[in-house]
Amino acid sequence: MSDATKSAAPPTIRLSDYTPPAFSVEAVSLDFELDPAATVVRSRLHLRREGHGRAPLVLDGDGLDTRRVVLDGRELKAGDYRLDETSLTIDGVGDAFVLETECVISPQNNTALSGLYRSSGNYCTQCEPEGFRRITWYPDRPDVLSVFTVSITGDPDTNPVMLSNGDRIAEEALDDGRRRVTWRDPWPKPSYLFALVAGDLGCLADTFVTRGGREVSLELYAEHHNIDQCDHAMASLKKAMAWDEAVYGREYDLDTYMIVAVDDFNMGAMENKGLNIFNSSYVLARPETATDADFDGIEGVIGHEYFHNWSGNRVTCRDWFQLSLKEGFTVFRDQEFSADMGSRGVKRIGDVNLLRAHQFPEDSGPMAHPVRPDAYVEINNFYTMTVYNKGAEVIRMLYNLLGPDQFRAGCGLYFARHDGQAVTTDDFVAAHEDAANRKFDQFRRWYDQAGTPRVTVRSEYDADARTCTLHMSQSCPPTPGQKNKQPFHIPVRGALFDREGRPIASRLAPETDAVHEHVFELTGSAQAFVLHDVDAPPVPSLLRGFSAPVKIDTGASADHLAVLMAHDDDPFNRWDAGQQLALSQLLAAVERIVDGGEPTFDDTYLDAFGRLVDSDIGDDALHAAALTLPDHSIVAEELRTIDPQAVHTARLTLLQTVATRFMDRLLARYDAFVPEPAYAFGPAESGRRALKNRLLGLITAGDAETGARLALAQFERADNMTDRMGALSPVCAFGAPGAADMLSRFYDDWRDQPLIVDKWFRLQTASPVMGDAARLRELMAHPAYNAGNPNKIRAVLGAFSHGNPVQFHATDASGYELLTEQVLALDAVNPQVTARLVGAFNAWRRYADPWRSAMHAALTRIHERPGLSRDTFEIVSRALAGDD
Repeated sequence: MSDATKSAAPPTIRLSDYTPPAFSVEAVSLDFELDPAATVVRSRLHLRREGHGRAPLVLDGDGLDTRRVVLDGRELKAGDYRLDETSLTIDGVGDAFVLETECVISPQNNTALSGLYRSSGNYCTQCEPEGFRRITWYPDRPDVLSVFTVSITGDPDTNPVMLSNGDRIAEEALDDGRRRVTWRDPWPKPSYLFALVAGDLGCLADTFVTRGGREVSLELYAEHHNIDQCDHAMASLKKAMAWDEAVYGREYDLDTYMIVAVDDFNMGAMENKGLNIFNSSYVLARPETATDADFDGIEGVIGHEYFHNWSGNRVTCRDWFQLSLKEGFTVFRDQEFSADMGSRGVKRIGDVNLLRAHQFPEDSGPMAHPVRPDAYVEINNFYTMTVYNKGAEVIRMLYNLLGPDQFRAGCGLYFARHDGQAVTTDDFVAAHEDAANRKFDQFRRWYDQAGTPRVTVRSEYDADARTCTLHMSQSCPPTPGQKNKQPFHIPVRGALFDREGRPIASRLAPETDAVHEHVFELTGSAQAFVLHDVDAPPVPSLLRGFSAPVKIDTGASADHLAVLMAHDDDPFNRWDAGQQLALSQLLAAVERIVDGGEPTFDDTYLDAFGRLVDSDIGDDALHAAALTLPDHSIVAEELRTIDPQAVHTARLTLLQTVATRFMDRLLARYDAFVPEPAYAFGPAESGRRALKNRLLGLITAGDAETGARLALAQFERADNMTDRMGALSPVCAFGAPGAADMLSRFYDDWRDQPLIVDKWFRLQTASPVMGDAARLRELMAHPAYNAGNPNKIRAVLGAFSHGNPVQFHATDASGYELLTEQVLALDAVNPQVTARLVGAFNAWRRYADPWRSAMHAALTRIHERPGLSRDTFEIVSRALAGDD
């Protein structure tokens, strides 16, 4: 990295530099005159100086064409203020004053999809984290809260719907034929929660009566032809509102709650106060068009954004370093909501699989950062699995340490104490300390230290003393900027079973009651926990429910894991015992392949898998998860040096081994699901389909022709998208006969449904057989591909670079070349999406050659591009850090 490049680096923002805002905004009025090319935005800010300094007023802006600046009724001349690309500065302002500005922006040219932009002919906004400054001059930071009044003027023919936050307070027809609608949100909010939507949209309307008896109007907007796909989203919203009242005592606080589905959106959804804007993929669903996973995803995301009304809106974050304050807490809330709506065990498995496959690698890579980061260049890059999902695990640890009653009391105190405020993660922990009369000083290290701790446990049984001693130790590897780590406060839920799988009750102290499960609070580098009254040699079940986001080494033998796999009464640990057995087999197979040998697998694991095929565990969705091997990225994360082709070969060979060995049993179990009943959505029905489709995948892995025949028959009789995708996925993944014909039919049937076309793209781009770089280039030339639409980019380039390790890591570097070309082409168009893509190179140092050298060359090429966005620059420069 040259000195010239270093000098051109954008500035780093640091938590340690935080200072409170110099001015508050007591009220803001916005007036929009909509025009695709030149929307006029007039703002009127009532500002008040905070403190006794005489600092000038500095407002944030980005790409604004400023026409007027008026201070207390006096129009300022150019020399009265300083204007540059990102700031408006006025010296000599008083302690209280009114500032008016008039700007012009171009929504139709806003390809970054941040601020006010156009999507499918409609206007919409995305202001989190710093998009509001692309609309008007403002102190665009989350600790400036104000009451917003918003007027929108537009052509009633093209914009019959014009929405903003809060409640509609006025509507009038203007003499020139246009229409003006005025909205007022009575709750103070930061600018990132501002929203505006305008266009020609259909509406699904309903009502919800709060526990306090107030009727709330529910309005869900989408393009007219999509309204018939909104019923599930509406039902999910009503479930979420009722759940939040029952579990957290939180009622909705406005007369209207609105959701708008848009096709062009960088994120999944946005919790703008009273006016949520959603990626259409998290709203639109019918059985014919959406899978069970889509239905579950919609329910979870609808809940997540609604829950933000309290955990993020009424109580918001002081600065963007505190992002997990709202996101980690709300992810925990939506996870618990989804668990209550469906299978708790399966939900926990899915959440942990996501964490292990994506957050653990993040914690071991160049972008490793604490749940509360201490520095950033571009805050968009810190909407990460660490902030969201690991942040949720930090909240879950508090829940495990306190128990449900004390945790609920702590949340209630937090909401009551900080309603209407912008606060920090320390404030959240302090509320729980005060409610429970406990201290969590050491626990706060979870917010300050990056990395995934590793917990090692060894058990010692003393038959004479009837005790089992659990010797626990913890360590955490160095991460960028944090070489030495202090011990974490880790809750380890644990229980004992005998060798036959029967639960053992024990005492953590001689004077306590004997119970089956304990919470061991590991706070030191090494500790011993003694369990008393243990009458038989035990099989420990540890980290039950995944009680902490750590890697755990229990030293369990294959026989002990087999006992837990068959008998553990914790659904997560029962599943995880099988995963650990499989992982040990896969790691050994990878080592043999790298050394030039053939992969082989132990009969202990194969026999356990066979018993699992035949078992009836009472939850079909859990059964399907148990029959699934650890993900490629989970296997790779355990390797010191990664050979992606060896990992793929090991997984494929194990799949084929179990499938061929137990083919008759798999076929018999699959046949028992045929013919299928008429589609219904519910936990039992979804579980049945999940198990059936998992069996079909195994059959296809072991016998492509048989799998193809069964898949085609299922495809043709399917009355729902879950079973269509369940048929298509294995034939595409394994290159089974007839895959191309089935894909062609699928596209012909659904070519007019963009979200289903995304599935068609993804089936190919994520296929280790079909999705090579050459096919990617063909798909990007397809008429259905749109490089301006984030969903299409994710379905093609995202699925390829993050979900197809075989072809992305092709030994000829064709996958790297393709992604590099696209990153350089897209960076100036949509930096936020581009930065997500380039993260596929982050772990390059951990790979063997030739992959390591080829990824390094790709990163260097990107880094040397002049004018790189801050988003992409930060990801690439951190990946190359120390590579001078």
